[in-house]
Amino acid sequence: MNDIWEKVKNQIKVEIPEKSYSLWINPITCLDKKDNTLILGCPNKFSLNWLMENYMGIMEEKLDRIGKGHYKLALKVKAPEKRKPTPDIFKVHNQLTLPNMPAEIKNGRKRFNNNFTFDRFVVGDCNKFAYAASKALATDGDWPCEPLFLFANTGLGKSHLTHAIGHAILERDPKVRAYYITAEDFVNEMIFALKNNRIEEFKNRYRRSCDVLLLEEVHFLGGKEKTQIELGYTLDILANNHKKVIFTSSLLPKDIPNMAKELSSRLTSGIITTIEKPDYETRVKILEKKSSEQNLSLSEETIHLLAKHLSRDVRQMESALRCLRAKSQLLNAKVTPDLAREVIKCHVSDQSGISIEDIKKIVCNYFQVDPETLQSKSRKKIYSYPRNLYVYLCRHHTGATLEEIGRSIDRNHSTVLYASEVIAHKLKVDSKVKNQVDFLTQKLKGIMK
Repeated sequence: MNDIWEKVKNQIKVEIPEKSYSLWINPITCLDKKDNTLILGCPNKFSLNWLMENYMGIMEEKLDRIGKGHYKLALKVKAPEKRKPTPDIFKVHNQLTLPNMPAEIKNGRKRFNNNFTFDRFVVGDCNKFAYAASKALATDGDWPCEPLFLFANTGLGKSHLTHAIGHAILERDPKVRAYYITAEDFVNEMIFALKNNRIEEFKNRYRRSCDVLLLEEVHFLGGKEKTQIELGYTLDILANNHKKVIFTSSLLPKDIPNMAKELSSRLTSGIITTIEKPDYETRVKILEKKSSEQNLSLSEETIHLLAKHLSRDVRQMESALRCLRAKSQLLNAKVTPDLAREVIKCHVSDQSGISIEDIKKIVCNYFQVDPETLQSKSRKKIYSYPRNLYVYLCRHHTGATLEEIGRSIDRNHSTVLYASEVIAHKLKVDSKVKNQVDFLTQKLKGIMK
């Protein structure tokens, strides 16, 4: 019966647009035959209704011709596929799965993201030492048996280099057990292990079954005393066995709040590299490379226009190029400097009308506190939460530097960065925080009207 249905599909394919066929007809499968009725399976209820209203006639016509009038059609929604059981997080793999990775599998193991390799990393004055150190570690070129610490703000290439290191190591020796994990996931695994009496498996996973540990966002460990102790023991064993360890963070170890001195010492026992915001020349090179990868033809004037305004990080540039490409294709418009300016407006906020004093006033009024409260050294939530919100809003709605924001509340730039990331994390998991940020943002926009 599948043969008959496939013949019907092939005849329909030549009579309707290719996109319509791919979207509506191709997903249909023949589930069963009862008496003289073919039972076809649709992906969902919406698909079934659409087929009944728009394609039932042509399907019956082709079936009648091929089946010589012996068959009828019936549609039903296919039963959902059974979910695969959740994998055991402590089952030892050669390589821990990376987030946002393609599903390509080779030799039973998921591959590193091919977008994050050394040859696709744009090198400039802002990152050339980090690039050189990462490549030396990955290729064993003049590299001592010490950890590498990549320090940078979000979106400047820490993850790119981390993945590139793992990719290059596995190219040299596919048998290497390279474990990539974020500090948050490391904490969650440890909590799972403690709750389920499997802490020995957790320890063995990272101490005995790991050749290369790539640990991202270690600033997340601030204040997590038990996890810091466990990680410290793990790092000691890896160091004694001459294993390679790579850390990334948006804060230097000495600036991570509530970080134990012992762990901070271990994190800084090797080479620390910094990735700065890309300078103008590097931004031009990044835009040229990224636009080429997206098959987007840009004039020199347009590239320099984008480089001038898109100065925050690489993600901002990538997003602007995707928007520019989409706008050009969907509107059938030529990519011009004017079109680029329209895209820039969506990615670079007009910050000229908002000052840090405006934000301080709005935050203090909202929480009913004095401005001096934001400068308090107390870590109690009634003080720290308004202060963190103030910092987050300053970073996103003014052109003030970290140092300027820090001076306004008697803090250093690292503490300012950490406070901003605390709110950024809460926005993902706490709707109350998101509503407060949205409300205060609307208040700030009212200042500019």
